[in-house]
Amino acid sequence: MNGLRLWGARDGDLEAEVEAEVEAEVDVHGFQHAHPGMAADGERDGPMITFLPVGAPAVVACNRGRVRGHRPMGGHGGASRTAVLVCQGRAVAHGRIAVDRFDDPTAMMFLRADERGVVEWVRGGVPPRGWGARLEFEMVRACGEVMVPRTVAIDEALREAVGGADGDREVRRAEQLVVLGAGLDGRPWRMPELAGVAVFEVDHPASQRDKLDRLGDADRLGDAGPPGTAPRFAPVDFSRDDLDAALTSVGHRPTVPTVWIWEGVVPYLTRGQVAATTRVVAGRSTPGSRLIVHYHAPALSALLGRLAARVLTIVSRRPDPMAREPNRSAWTPAAMRRMLAAHGFTVRRDDDLLTLARRLAVPVRHRQSLRNGHVVVADLLVADFDTV
Repeated sequence: MNGLRLWGARDGDLEAEVEAEVEAEVDVHGFQHAHPGMAADGERDGPMITFLPVGAPAVVACNRGRVRGHRPMGGHGGASRTAVLVCQGRAVAHGRIAVDRFDDPTAMMFLRADERGVVEWVRGGVPPRGWGARLEFEMVRACGEVMVPRTVAIDEALREAVGGADGDREVRRAEQLVVLGAGLDGRPWRMPELAGVAVFEVDHPASQRDKLDRLGDADRLGDAGPPGTAPRFAPVDFSRDDLDAALTSVGHRPTVPTVWIWEGVVPYLTRGQVAATTRVVAGRSTPGSRLIVHYHAPALSALLGRLAARVLTIVSRRPDPMAREPNRSAWTPAAMRRMLAAHGFTVRRDDDLLTLARRLAVPVRHRQSLRNGHVVVADLLVADFDTV
């Protein structure tokens, strides 16, 4: 196949592992169908990206050849690195970007001391010296710009549902919130609209233990508590655990309207896992329930950008927040609509983050990245549907 070759990579034993990961990234975006010159043996007759470190920076050149790779530097620590990066992004944006629409005072409180340093750099607006530190600075700054439109869109859809109104249309008020893949989400602690709403947080066991650890640090969170009942936590690995049983065990009621937030998770699941989870969500939802999904659309630029960022973290010897969380699915809006409809959900709106950012007058430096991210809002209107 065609792919990436990193000159100077010394760990040849890892090449097969990295090659498989890169091929999986390509398959997720469906680009094997975009190159008509595919050989009979499955080799892709498409472009290859070649990374040639020249001094400190990496020079990117197009060519053809075979994938070579290198393991990203940095450990994983059990919990999700992307959850920390997303939280850093919200902390960077708080009080600085779209201040009349975006607000997250909890983000900084969830971060540990060593995770706050880069946030302070970005908030101060002075890039650090050294290209490795500068790379981290730019990643967190970019994340802040992405998180604002994404968070605002989800928050507004949530407020509509728990408030019993969708524009001029009255709807049945949702009394429960389930956050699928909660990470370091701070909504129960920052949204007064959730007073009186039963909140359930579902996440990978390691990530959930990490969050509970952070919540237990009185010095960081002080006496601040959620505006309503404290969230109930359900540890679930979406790739293998029984979500239905886990929600039953923590008291979720399928007969009560529920808002489901599925943010920052779908790209890391296969299409089969996404459909299986949606089936459980539909089965535990009554009319008046709402599902809010953040997903990625297929895009060659997103694939190349992700792979380039990965190589840059190798060269700079910085931890790669996405090293163990590879993309596994991308959806066109039409495909997402069909999948949701098959489980009884009617799409109310589906906006890309670039459109949302422009509505908020948010600075746009990463146009393509924003364009690839989507937030879809879908409601369950009837109970008699076929969950395929």
